[in-house]
Amino acid sequence: MQLNPDQQAAIRYLNGPLLVLAGAGSGKTRVITQKIAYLIQDCAYDANSILAVTFTNKAAREMKQRVSKVVNETQLQGLRISTFHNLGLYILRCEHKAAGYKSNITIFDDEDATGLLRELLLKKFAKDPKIIAQIKGHISRWKNELIAPDQAEKLAQAPWEMVAANVYVDYARYLHAYNAVDFDDLIYIPTKLLLDHEEILTKWQMRIRYMLVDEYQDTNHSQYQLVKLIAGIRGGLTVVGDDDQSIYTWRGARPENLMQLSDDFPNLNLIKLEQNYRSTTRILRCANHLISHNEHIFEKKLWSQLGEGELLQIISCKDEESEAYRVIAEITKHKFKHNTQFKDYAILYRGNFQARFFEKALREQNIPYKLSGGTAFFSRSEIKDLLAYFRLLVNPQDDAAFLRIINVPRRGIGPTTIEKLGNYAKQRNVSLLLAAQEVGVQQILSGKPLQTIKSFIEWLQTMVYKIRHDDAEISLKQLLQDIGYQDWLESTCSSDEVAKNKMGNVKELLLWVAKLLKQHNGDFADVVAKLTLLDMLENSEEDTEQNKVQLSTLHASKGLEYPYVFLVGMEEGLLPHTISIDEKNIAEERRLAYVGITRAQRGLTITFARQRKKHGGVIDTKPSRFLKELPTDDLQWFTPNSAASEENRQETGKAHLANIRELLAKK
Repeated sequence: MQLNPDQQAAIRYLNGPLLVLAGAGSGKTRVITQKIAYLIQDCAYDANSILAVTFTNKAAREMKQRVSKVVNETQLQGLRISTFHNLGLYILRCEHKAAGYKSNITIFDDEDATGLLRELLLKKFAKDPKIIAQIKGHISRWKNELIAPDQAEKLAQAPWEMVAANVYVDYARYLHAYNAVDFDDLIYIPTKLLLDHEEILTKWQMRIRYMLVDEYQDTNHSQYQLVKLIAGIRGGLTVVGDDDQSIYTWRGARPENLMQLSDDFPNLNLIKLEQNYRSTTRILRCANHLISHNEHIFEKKLWSQLGEGELLQIISCKDEESEAYRVIAEITKHKFKHNTQFKDYAILYRGNFQARFFEKALREQNIPYKLSGGTAFFSRSEIKDLLAYFRLLVNPQDDAAFLRIINVPRRGIGPTTIEKLGNYAKQRNVSLLLAAQEVGVQQILSGKPLQTIKSFIEWLQTMVYKIRHDDAEISLKQLLQDIGYQDWLESTCSSDEVAKNKMGNVKELLLWVAKLLKQHNGDFADVVAKLTLLDMLENSEEDTEQNKVQLSTLHASKGLEYPYVFLVGMEEGLLPHTISIDEKNIAEERRLAYVGITRAQRGLTITFARQRKKHGGVIDTKPSRFLKELPTDDLQWFTPNSAASEENRQETGKAHLANIRELLAKK
């Protein structure tokens, strides 16, 4: 496929900073990758002076793969394509001394961070998970706004904010004592370094001659500042974004960053990509009509050369169960009529709770499906256990790892022993592991607990030596045998099958580690850092080519596309969501519906229920206001008494008969 004139202009523009306003399905990834190739091949840029940044590992991998197809491997040496958080970690590792850290920095994942906050809040709020989550959210927002702990204390006014600010101070102090950072710190600390140290800023501005940023509408304040600082006065910058697809303001994203660019870079150039290569004209017309009800920073209108396409179907259903069975019946009918595959269909919804009705209907019809948001590989307890051992092997300051595995498998070390050790470690201002090695620990521990901890430390030191000096892969297998992890699983799991599956996951992790060790020249510390980031940034990604119906939230569907989409639960209170209605944030909900519509390539069906179960009762629902904002000439309505519904029932019956005949023919 040849580049269109606007894509070519975006690739070749180098006379200053550039904003590419890229509509859904307009080929933005292609523009970024082709621009990287243009910089290297036509403009003599060294690959190691180019930086491309996006939000997910999957997107970064896709960019790397695309670039490698047009630029030879020799020319690509040193090219950095990464997520924002990988970039932050890279800067932090390079500048750890200036930041006051040792080189072996530990990354606290969400579970580790929550555990530390729980300990800090234990005396005041016991273990109330809602309070912990609220305070964690406060701290995250402060970091995203580049507000330091001491500043938060000064800015806090309401009693609740003051509590959160006090916890923020303690939380930051403990993290630093552990030589650890959390997810937000990976942007917060590098950005503060560049702001506070002119010599470091100059070094990074000299190192990176050109920067490209994808999904710019999803950047928060700290990410925006990081980009602005690196791009500097040179302005070697291309950012790609779409204010109509900004659906993450609830986690700090600021679509107004697109407008802020023109203030910070007065010579900013704007190029719009409006030709859509994904959807039919009718689907795009509906999307354009819907999003036109939002106020816009920039005006744009998607268009396509893929033909007018089918009418959008709007189906009214009795309740959520009827909605699920109707959608599955529509998929069955359409599949037999058009000879498609299950993977051609996606069911998109506002909230995860909606999925269970569709799962039930799909299982009953023996239709294979893939559910997004399932338990990620790195979220499994057995994987977290092993990663904690790995982390402690490379960083004795990692208290979160120590706390996770000190009694897994059980060693008879109870909470009282850990509490005593923790108090001693705080007095000595050292990590739990280092505190346990000091002679003074005998003043607070004695007998079996002391001997057990000493034995554990001696074993751990032996493993550290083996990892560094022997074959790391063999040493890790020895670790599993030493701790008796398989026996532990078999004695604690609900069944032998569960234990077997968990052990299978452990073996898969070891195979992955072996592969990474080869890629990182046997550096186990680098491998652990890589795995920790994957843990946080990436859910397990199953093969998207599997022939299964896709079930996904609208948020998770962003960036994906499907031939046929079912956008379900289009009701007031669901889409738009009740909270957004109360907070008068309808614009973002409309953008979310826009994202759902523009996932469809050839066909789109929208459904809603007239009744829905809620709080133990049944309530009447109203169709979403967004349905009224779609062009009526492009819609075909199916209501209980419509002629279209009767015709549809007849077609569905024929499809079921065809399905039965096919099953009988296979026997």
